Amino acid sequence: MFRYLLRKLLSWTVIVFLATNLTFFLASFFLDPRSNYAGRRPPLSAEEIDSLLTPLNLSPGTPILERWWTWLTGILTRWDWGLSPLGDSVNEQISFRIWVSAQLTLLATLLSIVIGVAIGVYTASRQYKRADRAWQAVSIITMNTHVVVASIAVVWLGLKINEWTGTRVFYVTGSASPDTEGFFNRIVDSAQHLILPTVSLLIISYAGYHFLQRTLLLDNLNADYVRTARAKGLTKAQAVRKHALRTSLIPVATSVAFSVPGIFTGAVMTEQIFAWQGMGQYFLQTISRNDVHGTVAVAAFGAAMTAVSAILADLFVVALDPRVRVS
Repeated sequence: MFRYLLRKLLSWTVIVFLATNLTFFLASFFLDPRSNYAGRRPPLSAEEIDSLLTPLNLSPGTPILERWWTWLTGILTRWDWGLSPLGDSVNEQISFRIWVSAQLTLLATLLSIVIGVAIGVYTASRQYKRADRAWQAVSIITMNTHVVVASIAVVWLGLKINEWTGTRVFYVTGSASPDTEGFFNRIVDSAQHLILPTVSLLIISYAGYHFLQRTLLLDNLNADYVRTARAKGLTKAQAVRKHALRTSLIPVATSVAFSVPGIFTGAVMTEQIFAWQGMGQYFLQTISRNDVHGTVAVAAFGAAMTAVSAILADLFVVALDPRVRVS
């Protein structure tokens, strides 16, 4: 198993390295950092703009191979991903925003998985009964609700609760209050900022896991091995829990593993609405500012998360399927 994981890790390292370098060349060809200085008053000459971008390793006047080598050696020797056209450190931006996105999306994703799978198991065990039809109706509505609509509804409800209680129970914008002191106070403050965006993400994301788990479990309930387990004396609940559920969880676990990249970079609208300075918002900023180094760093992070997802998917399958462990 260790040798297998080592081979996978090495192969994905090569893939991430090649993809990141290719992204650098593509970003250098299509993004123009000089546009950040257009429209300034008084206007800057081409020579002045070039003198500002050259120390940042972003000047189009420098041969692209020279810029690439300077960028690559900076990463390999100092783990320095470069500077933005405005002089900001990409390392500092990424390290801060990863943590912000992790707070926002990891909890929402975990809750979506647990709630969605639980509802899927519950409704599959009660196929076509009233509870099954009611949950299907609710999930269809939430699945077709846009994140902006869900976020606005959650914000409205949070403001109403603040109004009814006469105190600030929930914060609508930001990830934390800068003037909060004390460990306990910071935990409470983080929760007040986190609840509303987490609920908005939960509303739109749990339904996919609900329908996936329900469909897979229904396919396995009538399988021969489940009927054999029932014939040996297991109750329906025991047969579902020990046999059908374990098999049906394999595709769900794989789907969850490959959602890791989107966890960090996919909550763009939610971050925008709730003013969270996360990876999704940073990705939009790097594109709009023609930030070559920032765009490449986000792409590299996404590629690395894809590699992590692939390895996690293999581990999940091994953990859930004893046949794979034997092979």
